[in-house]
Amino acid sequence: MTDWEIIGKATQFIAEEMGVALKRSAISPNIRERMDHSCAVLDSDGRIIAQAEHIPVHLGSFKIGSRNIINYMHDHGITLRENDMLITNDPYISGTHLNDVTIIAPVYHHGKIFCYVINKAHNVDVGGPVFGSLNPDARNLYQEGLIIPPVIITDDIIKMILANFKDPETARGDLNAQISANKMGINRINELKSKYGADEILSSWNSLLSHSRELSLMALKSWQPGEYSAEDYLEKGIEKINIDINLKISEDGVIADFNGTHGEIEYPLNAVEGVTFSAVAYAIRSAMRYSIPTNDGFYSIITIKAPHRSLVNPENNYPVSGGNVETTQRIADVTLRALSEFLDYIPAASSGTMMNMMLGGKIGNKYWSYYETIGGGNGGRYDSNGESGIHSNMTNTLNTPVEIAEKEYPFFFTRNNLRKNSYGKGKYHGGEGIVRSFRVRSRTYISVIADRFIIPPWGLRGGFPGKTGKLYIISNGKKKSMPSKFSTVLEENDEVVVETPGGAAYGEKQ
Repeated sequence: MTDWEIIGKATQFIAEEMGVALKRSAISPNIRERMDHSCAVLDSDGRIIAQAEHIPVHLGSFKIGSRNIINYMHDHGITLRENDMLITNDPYISGTHLNDVTIIAPVYHHGKIFCYVINKAHNVDVGGPVFGSLNPDARNLYQEGLIIPPVIITDDIIKMILANFKDPETARGDLNAQISANKMGINRINELKSKYGADEILSSWNSLLSHSRELSLMALKSWQPGEYSAEDYLEKGIEKINIDINLKISEDGVIADFNGTHGEIEYPLNAVEGVTFSAVAYAIRSAMRYSIPTNDGFYSIITIKAPHRSLVNPENNYPVSGGNVETTQRIADVTLRALSEFLDYIPAASSGTMMNMMLGGKIGNKYWSYYETIGGGNGGRYDSNGESGIHSNMTNTLNTPVEIAEKEYPFFFTRNNLRKNSYGKGKYHGGEGIVRSFRVRSRTYISVIADRFIIPPWGLRGGFPGKTGKLYIISNGKKKSMPSKFSTVLEENDEVVVETPGGAAYGEKQ
């Protein structure tokens, strides 16, 4: 192994170690247990050198977000000095949604910025009218929570931020964990510099990016050049919101053109540029049968053409909370479906929803907020059945352990098992979804943003689709079916029953 490979592996491990530090020191179960966070190392120009394999929707967005943040600092005369850190959650800059708070810090060498460390973590509540801040009824960004423009962190800035969060104690702990993770990253980069020298590291990083690009282009040579199209849909009530893609594959790279996709909407399903890029990059990377470092070298082979003011590239201040969690899943789905036109090993569609559950209320004089996503069934593959009860595609989180949730919040679970026979049937059937139900111990506000309640996950090569999702509220013995996106109030002892979609099948059953 050459020196540049060793330095490249060491840099990737720094990002991994940052993620471990963030997880272990966070307060909220969403970060501490579900690992809803991501970390990366950037060079001084904002190119991604290495990133930990955390949340796919975060990772690809770092490419767009890092560039936007550095450009913003330049345009607004912001200079990050040694020991400074900058914070933002503006989706149109950082590249995801308001809950994903991004913190970036410079690493200095001889008075100049050598590189940056960056992390992004999903803070459970960032203000706004609903607990969890993913507002199904948002008509603009301001109805989703507090917008933090890129600003240097000070005690006063933290006080201002926490004054707008419903659970400031938890938020303070998570923000401190993010700051500490960056400090660890800075220390590890400085140790690397001491061992190899700044010039050797910069040279190695350039070699790493070039190598990654070369491997990516080599992988494309095994693909059939051409143009491949697909269409899929999101649900807005009973209305279908289309996402169209045309993939142009050549030995020089991949162009993903979203011309024909539905326009931007006053509804929280818009996906900012970072989300769109991230989902396409994830699908392409997953389809490559090479071990390729996921950095700017790989990202450089992908070009996105997303029409301005479309669902996948909206005008500033349109609501985007669901774009990061649901539209991102559908962009991945439609990209994979286009790839399946010439790659026979692409699996059938998985559950296709993160099934976002936001709960909150008041205990005494303190507010509490809870957030989790619930897995489903994976699609059947060309040579095997899909896996059951698992997070798929753009979410790479874990489930919140029942014991942790019940210990810290006023509800208890009544079921947590696989949803029998929810998969699509075929030569290789999909995985089963999940049944997860709970009963609240006190008055609780609930918001849900999910999908695939009407339009099922699609099968491939004659395989049948998976079953659609369902959600019920049982109150005073009456069972009420709910739509995929809503907010309401639960009274004490009300029960919520969630049934997530199963994966679709691959191939006709013989």
